[in-house]
Amino acid sequence: MIELNQAAPNFLLNDAHDAVHKLEDYQGHWLVIYFYPKDNTPGCTKEACALRDDSDEFTRLNTKIIGVSTDNSKSHLGFSNKQSLPFTLLADPNGKVSSAYGALFKLGPVKFCKRHSFIIDPAGKIAKIYRLVSPASHSQELLQDLQQLQEAAA
Repeated sequence: MIELNQAAPNFLLNDAHDAVHKLEDYQGHWLVIYFYPKDNTPGCTKEACALRDDSDEFTRLNTKIIGVSTDNSKSHLGFSNKQSLPFTLLADPNGKVSSAYGALFKLGPVKFCKRHSFIIDPAGKIAKIYRLVSPASHSQELLQDLQQLQEAAA
């Protein structure tokens, strides 16, 4: 199980345009990785749109956002375009990365991501873990915690 201050699990996943992303691409930035169950569902749309609406604040805090689900790249492209999402969505169809972060739920052949989030510091260490996420208020919670973490690190 992931713990605070440990190195974040690496990943190698495709985005909505099939470009490959890995953890080291984000070194030097704060990073929010949020796992979510499914594109175009009410809770996931609410969470993604709140993050979208607060994207300028995340940028001001030198923070990149990545959403991860077990949906494929094509599904992510449609969801991202429909909601005008300014951040990256990564496809984890086999669930390996989601599992490494403790965010994979499996029920027989069905697998999807639990709604979990992580703040990763610029050195690639886990700075904050969220196992209980409210789609409506999570973006503001992340911003508050990022501000506190960055002030403490300064």
